[in-house]
Amino acid sequence: MTPTEALAQLHALADPEKAVQIAAYHKAPRQYLGITVPDITALATGWRETTDTAQRAALADALWQTNIHEAMVAATKLLTQARIADDDQTWHLIASWVPTFDAWAVADHACDAGQRRLTADPSRLDEVEAWTTSPNMWTRRAALVITLPWTKQNHPKPADLAIRDRVLDWAAAYTADKDWFIQKAVAWWLRDLGKHDPRRTQQFLSEHGPHMKPWAAKEAAKYLPPTGI
Repeated sequence: MTPTEALAQLHALADPEKAVQIAAYHKAPRQYLGITVPDITALATGWRETTDTAQRAALADALWQTNIHEAMVAATKLLTQARIADDDQTWHLIASWVPTFDAWAVADHACDAGQRRLTADPSRLDEVEAWTTSPNMWTRRAALVITLPWTKQNHPKPADLAIRDRVLDWAAAYTADKDWFIQKAVAWWLRDLGKHDPRRTQQFLSEHGPHMKPWAAKEAAKYLPPTGI
């Protein structure tokens, strides 16, 4: 599968009317084809089945560089899989995209792929931590989105608890940032954590909630018992 062939398959599914609607919704200044995520995922799944790891990475990078919304989403779907025997190339490619993030949708799809690579090798958190001080708001936000798997464990191991606390330290520093998307990312992390570790979530909100936007603190506490922990 070449980039030209992949783009031809994407363009064959284009819906100009829907493209206008999607462009108005996402607002990022790039070309939109008007293809649904399930249709993009179906294409990418087929490409993944006929390519090896190196070929997928090359195709994904070429699609990302087009700056076409659906092609960028397809690039992330090519790399979204639980197990990759040698995933360094895949991780480095995803990480190389992070400084170019400029909108939530492509960033979140890329982070979804990155979550698999990060949980496969948590030592990569050292690289992620550097994102937390980036001048690019979307890069800073990605540090929380890509670490969401550590909110979902009911019985985390000590190493996972240490990672959870590490990311919460990042989130605590983020509470001083009043950007809507940063506040939303903090709330998202805490909201998901509240389903599995309400005590730690309540502790965070007791210490740092007053520094958050009121709507973000409310969202963060969504799944906490109404009378507290």
